[in-house]
Amino acid sequence: MGVLNRVNDIIQANLSAALDKAEDPEKLLNLLVQEMQDALSECRATAATFLTQEKQIKREIAAKQAKVADWQAKAEKALSKDRDDLAKAALVEKQRLTTEIEAQQAEMNKVAESLAKLTEDCQRLQNKLADAKAKQLTYMQKERVVTARLKVKEQLHSSKVEDALARFDYLEQRVENIESQVEAYELTQSDAANSTAAQIAALEKNDAIDKELADLKASMKQSA
Repeated sequence: MGVLNRVNDIIQANLSAALDKAEDPEKLLNLLVQEMQDALSECRATAATFLTQEKQIKREIAAKQAKVADWQAKAEKALSKDRDDLAKAALVEKQRLTTEIEAQQAEMNKVAESLAKLTEDCQRLQNKLADAKAKQLTYMQKERVVTARLKVKEQLHSSKVEDALARFDYLEQRVENIESQVEAYELTQSDAANSTAAQIAALEKNDAIDKELADLKASMKQSA
């Protein structure tokens, strides 16, 4: 059966190995995801067909079993009337229906077996599709990261950014110049203050020396 073979081929395929060997893993993965989705849809449609066939066969078997019981009753009634010929004819019909029922039961068993196998394969395919979609999401996230990094690099190398950096360097240099001027002014003020303090200290020192000199002269006069 085509759908069973197709689903089985996809299930047996080694997804990771195929992606590792591919020149464009993302493109191959997208194709595989699409193929899996198509196969899963076909798998479910085929399973629905099997289920319909199984129900139809069950209904036909039930109807024929009712007819078998009816022919059995007719054969018994014919015998009760000593009509062996009619009883035999009824049993022939009963046997024909019984043979058909047996054939349909065998057919229904095959359909049920195929349905069970297909249902199992559909579930396995669903799991594999989920794995493929997870890998697909990973590739998409990586692509977004790479694209974002590329945009950042492009912006860093753009003339606008270079102009902005140049303006920033200019402003930074101006700030440094202003800071230097302030420091120079503060240093000048400090030197002036230090000079004034030194002069005052010198005057105080001279006054002390003059006083000491006067005291010495007075002492010498007293000694004379």
